[in-house]
Amino acid sequence: MNKDEKLQLTKDKLLDSTFRLMEEHDDPMGVTSREIALAAGVKPSMINYCFGSRENLIYQTFQKRYLDFLKDNDVQSIIESGDSPKDIIKQLHFIVAGCLIKNPKFTKAITGFVLFKRDLSKESFSFQYVYQHYAGKKTKEECSLIAYELSTMMQLIIFRAEDFKRNFGIDLTDKEELKHYIDMRVDLLLA
Repeated sequence: MNKDEKLQLTKDKLLDSTFRLMEEHDDPMGVTSREIALAAGVKPSMINYCFGSRENLIYQTFQKRYLDFLKDNDVQSIIESGDSPKDIIKQLHFIVAGCLIKNPKFTKAITGFVLFKRDLSKESFSFQYVYQHYAGKKTKEECSLIAYELSTMMQLIIFRAEDFKRNFGIDLTDKEELKHYIDMRVDLLLA
């Protein structure tokens, strides 16, 4: 096995162990680097070597889970539907929000990373549709900012779903209320 294959094997072990531990723990913030490394059978330093930080490892673990979730929800048919870019954003955000709601432990664990440490130079999945929606009326930078606002606001709101229900009467676990809320947010940002 060459060096790249060994590194990929280590990354896979860390991702799998993180997922398993996140599912087992009541408090996902309690999953430590040491626990993850022990479960993966590697040194704790490999977390930083492979992912830069524990937070990024947890985020990457969620991303892997999220990609599986998207495959199960036939995202490709939405993308190829011929709907307007705005409607595609609404549908995709509904699916992503559903994934975040179904994985509250990951949502809790990754929100800080998404809001404060995620690489903003990487385009979000919404960017291309925001850019298409504005069809040259806004710059790429403006469209990137709008896409960022859409994704981070959704992340924060899902994180505070219980507060939303208690204070605003919006139950984000109810699919119709979630859809209505996402439609409203997208309409506000993509006027």
